[in-house]
Amino acid sequence: MTDRLLSFVQHPLGRRVARALGLPQPVPLLRRHDAWEDQELAGRLLSVIAPGSMAPMPSLLAAIAAQGGTAAGDAPASALVIDATGCRDVAALQALFMQAQFGVSRLAPGGRVLALSSSGAASAAEAACLQAVSGFIRALAKEIGRRGATANALVLGEGAASAESLAGALRFFATDRSAYVSGQVLAWRKEAAPAPDRPQPVALVTGAAGGIGAATARRLARDGLRVLCVDVPAARQPLEALARELDGPLLAADLTAAGTVDELVDAVHRVGGVDVLVHNAGITRDRTLARMSTAEWDAVMAVNLAAILAIDARLDEAGLLNAGVREVCLSSISGIAGNAGQTNYSASKAALIGYVAARAAPLAERAGTINAVAPGFIETAMTRRMPLMVREAGRRLNALKQGGTPADVAEAIAFLASPAAHPLTGQVLRVCGQSLLGA
Repeated sequence: MTDRLLSFVQHPLGRRVARALGLPQPVPLLRRHDAWEDQELAGRLLSVIAPGSMAPMPSLLAAIAAQGGTAAGDAPASALVIDATGCRDVAALQALFMQAQFGVSRLAPGGRVLALSSSGAASAAEAACLQAVSGFIRALAKEIGRRGATANALVLGEGAASAESLAGALRFFATDRSAYVSGQVLAWRKEAAPAPDRPQPVALVTGAAGGIGAATARRLARDGLRVLCVDVPAARQPLEALARELDGPLLAADLTAAGTVDELVDAVHRVGGVDVLVHNAGITRDRTLARMSTAEWDAVMAVNLAAILAIDARLDEAGLLNAGVREVCLSSISGIAGNAGQTNYSASKAALIGYVAARAAPLAERAGTINAVAPGFIETAMTRRMPLMVREAGRRLNALKQGGTPADVAEAIAFLASPAAHPLTGQVLRVCGQSLLGA
């Protein structure tokens, strides 16, 4: 779908007109959606600051070097990494202000800011100052979004600051793979035990025939996974085309129909279990609560929640989630902020946030992780059908002043599905350009 305003303001005359009318002036985002590389920071110039500390963590510098990053020097930096683990008093927060002010002034358009904070506070005063880093980053993200830049923060748990662990974080948050992820503060926990290597890991993606599902299936296939694509019989034609493209198996079935979960379990058994499980299938039946029918409520709950619970229960029972499994549930900004006319949808997507939080501990016993991805306004066939003004509002109500793409969501899922993301579990990764809804 074409964002006409985004195209219009790329021309000098368009920019002048937009400025005169007070319209947003979004810039094209720097994106990357190819397969993972061994050195994701190769060719990128990084600045590193450590307010409140004598020097950045040696493990952070080692992680940057291991990923091929280079010190920016006097050149504009493609990323600014802030070791804020020493921001434990008010004086350190002043250093954060002064050093970040200078660092951001030298950040290239479309640059990335990643702050590393800590969960290990020895006093209430330390806890307050460490928490201040989160507010600082969220506000900064809203300021630099007009330049196509992003800012995010990770709160490091005990034992989570090794060079290997931090390298995993940098691969996503300090690169153009996180182009539509901004203003997020996530807990980065101690590394889990490594999962056994498999010659060709298997991913299962529901709702795979189009939109985010198809983009996700293609993205995982680029990383060498064999993808089992699942969607409803009505989508058989695009589903079969995708399966041929990826040279993988498929299952055309209604997840809410009797016997479908048995079919899915049989399909997973034939491929030797799954290493990545992406619950993407979902529907909407929008109507205000006063006018909503029982059928509309039940339909959304059946697909968006009950099917996921049933599938996971059966795969657990059958032992078909392989050690080190990466599970991702597609939630939504509506599940965080709510949305008028979507009590059913918002409830189902909020339920998934609670689900991943509770399921994280059992999966961790098998070195597995589970997270939710919450997309904001994504340019899909569904948003294309929105009324013009509603669509425009959805695009502009975020720090980047534009909609995301299915590939942006797929990139976040590919990150959560990768070994590099094992310190993230039980959490929600918003892919929303820092949507003002629920912020």
